[in-house]
Amino acid sequence: MSDSQSQSSLLLRRQLKELSRNPVQGFSAGLADDSNIYEWELMIMGPEGTLYEGGFFKAKLIFPKEYPLLPPKMTFVSDIWHPNVYANGDVCISILHAPGEDKYGYESASERWLPIHTVETIVLSVISMLSSPNDESPANIEAAKEWREDEKAFKKRVQRCVRRSLED
Repeated sequence: MSDSQSQSSLLLRRQLKELSRNPVQGFSAGLADDSNIYEWELMIMGPEGTLYEGGFFKAKLIFPKEYPLLPPKMTFVSDIWHPNVYANGDVCISILHAPGEDKYGYESASERWLPIHTVETIVLSVISMLSSPNDESPANIEAAKEWREDEKAFKKRVQRCVRRSLED
């Protein structure tokens, strides 16, 4: 095991222990497999007062060995309809983008990944994203268009996802 790998592994173990000792409202986190600290399973509760309220959405966080220098990748396993989630479930928010300047100029370096982020700050950002989608640089163009132009249809699709999340 390399030094960076053992450091990332220790850091992730510490965060896991902290979250099990002091759970954060809105989600739960654990390892997908006890022998792999780099793959986490999350259960995210749809935030109150949003279209996602009442849903229980499963997601995965996959950490690179270079964590915390590089961000993890987050993917919803549950079906979710949202402007900032690709059709395959990958989450697209600034803090999960590699550090540095954005070559497209959408984000400043301060909005992107910083090593101070933890599993908690990542998931809370995603919960906040569920509450207020960013349709300026959408991952799911169709969902963003529907969110802007046909609120009723968007709502219906989200409600279907919420129902499905309860069946899984």
